Amino acid sequence: MAKIARYLTLLIFLGFQTELGPLRRSEPMAEGWLQALRPWNWVFPQDHGSHPEFRTEWWYFTGNLKTLQGRHFGYQLTFFRHGIRKDLPPKANSWSLTDLYMAHFALTDTMNKKFRSYQRASRAGPGLAYCKTGSMDVRLLDWWAVMEDGIIRLHAAQEEIALDLELSPAKGPIFHGEKGLSRKGSAPGQASHYYSFSRMETRGTLKVGPDSPSQEVWGQSWFDHEFGSNQLAEDQLGWDWFSLQLSDGRELMIYMLRLRDGSVETNSSGTLVEKDGSSRHLSLEEVRISVRKRWKSPQSGALYPSGWEIQVPGSGVTLRIQPVMEEQELNASDSTGITYWEGAVAGEGMSAGKPVDCVGYAELTGYAGKLGGMF
Repeated sequence: MAKIARYLTLLIFLGFQTELGPLRRSEPMAEGWLQALRPWNWVFPQDHGSHPEFRTEWWYFTGNLKTLQGRHFGYQLTFFRHGIRKDLPPKANSWSLTDLYMAHFALTDTMNKKFRSYQRASRAGPGLAYCKTGSMDVRLLDWWAVMEDGIIRLHAAQEEIALDLELSPAKGPIFHGEKGLSRKGSAPGQASHYYSFSRMETRGTLKVGPDSPSQEVWGQSWFDHEFGSNQLAEDQLGWDWFSLQLSDGRELMIYMLRLRDGSVETNSSGTLVEKDGSSRHLSLEEVRISVRKRWKSPQSGALYPSGWEIQVPGSGVTLRIQPVMEEQELNASDSTGITYWEGAVAGEGMSAGKPVDCVGYAELTGYAGKLGGMF
């Protein structure tokens, strides 16, 4: 997402030190990170945890929730780990700098047409940020995601909102690409190890407003976990990503990598998940996406797609989806360094010859500035 130099500048601004002295913008990053070259030998629950041998990793939660009164909210809670150095000297301690952590928390209040987003960044360290190996336990200050006995618990609170959820996988894990090796280009290592829980029964509480009580909420969530070291190339401008949950029990993930010449990366692809939990990889040729509407952000000036028709003809899927509200743009200049659109979407269409509704999330990057560094 943002260039490595932005992270180094942030570290200097916050006064972080390494065993070698202050980090400087001109210093090269440590080499020797593992590359995603072949399918991963997945072992759970261990692989829900951190993979520090890879430079970049994220745990990504999105979902659509309702209250007892039928009020709709969309949420996003995302944790990023970015490796600064791979090997520590013999005198390393708990404050030794190895990783930088970022997190995004966003809430879409559909009824009131209000979008709130927050961001954090921190070095690793006691009481600041960490992610464990061997199990899912990732934290940045008092935002966290922890898996216990197969249930993922999320907590995030900022200003006037607080979210506490329990997520129970209904399927999965679902592996994308070749047994979880998701290729982003043709160069060696230009890939990530990528799996999802594509449908998670979700219950919990949500507090919105300083004087409002917590409300019970329930709905569906989607979880992505991805790690790699060298994913995007210079000619790749950004991506359009969709995670959709259909009312017939199917789910659909699609990512389209856009190139600077206006074409689409041939390694763009997707995954179709059936009601019974089986799944199949979708090549670029099997997916058709047409933009039906666009929206210009009053904050960034970026022109985003804002309505789509998605077709997977070989599986009988045709969906028309749109944002639940257009203004769901995040300015993350103080953490990952980019501005992007990510928000709740909904729609309807046909699946295997029958009418369906769908809900989900879309992420649109590279429309408000270029990416680089972290991905």
